[in-house]
Amino acid sequence: MNRRRRAAALVVCAFLGLAFAQPARAALGRIECRSMHSKILGRAVRYCAILPPSYDASKAQRYPVLYFLHGLGENEQMLVSSGGWNLVEDLWEQHQLGEFLIVTPDADTSFYINSYDGRERYEDFFIREFLPFIERTYRTRPGRHYRGIGGISMGGYGALHLAFRHPELFTSVSASSAALLGKLPDVKFANPRESRLLRVLAVFGTPPNAAFWQRNDPITLARSAHLAGMKIYFDCGAEDDYGFEKGAQTLHSVLASRGIAHEFHLYPGGHDWRYFAAHLPAALKFHSRAFGLSPSR
Repeated sequence: MNRRRRAAALVVCAFLGLAFAQPARAALGRIECRSMHSKILGRAVRYCAILPPSYDASKAQRYPVLYFLHGLGENEQMLVSSGGWNLVEDLWEQHQLGEFLIVTPDADTSFYINSYDGRERYEDFFIREFLPFIERTYRTRPGRHYRGIGGISMGGYGALHLAFRHPELFTSVSASSAALLGKLPDVKFANPRESRLLRVLAVFGTPPNAAFWQRNDPITLARSAHLAGMKIYFDCGAEDDYGFEKGAQTLHSVLASRGIAHEFHLYPGGHDWRYFAAHLPAALKFHSRAFGLSPSR
């Protein structure tokens, strides 16, 4: 009996030895989810940062940074909880993406702008506090040429808004299914079905203020913003659930009429994570090229 036990133990040890001898999968980056205190907003703001594969090993190396903005109903963990992180890992593992940081801050329903009533100054927070904080905290490369911004849905609106309002800060901008509308939605307090929409649009005033809406609209900003040299990419589903494809086509027309170079795609699909996931790799590769990065091998 003892001999059989010793033989079995040897088999187990041999199996474990073979298992431990297998080469471990190379580290493909890691995620930090933390918070910072904002004086402008008067509260802590959560964020997640995806750090590239060589970040921990190459202590002297600095990296470009992509600020990637979440959509309505999501938060700073958008890429972590949705499977987006796995897509990023796959791109690094397949040597299809250069190494850069990807940072997502929580923005609630702010649309990444300063609210009409002045109480929620998210744009001021993002530009004056968040960017400097991230670039002090992490080893980022300084300057506009190594800073990009992108987003999905509400985050796509925010990315375009911030890039067009502050072109001196960003070398590239991307947006997928950006919340672009040709005109302010006609919502009324008397219609209970529209109460949720009113709450969502409260950042533009209650009821939404048409002039304020226009001042912040990325399409309006695109008509006069100094965009020469900025690399611009955006896409949208041709069957977008909210009709955002019409706004995307209008933005394309505005940029084309000004002779502003950009990349625009209208793909089959609606307004859901299946669509976003299918086209997220293209946006990330776009920023990688904009940073002048070559995928590492």
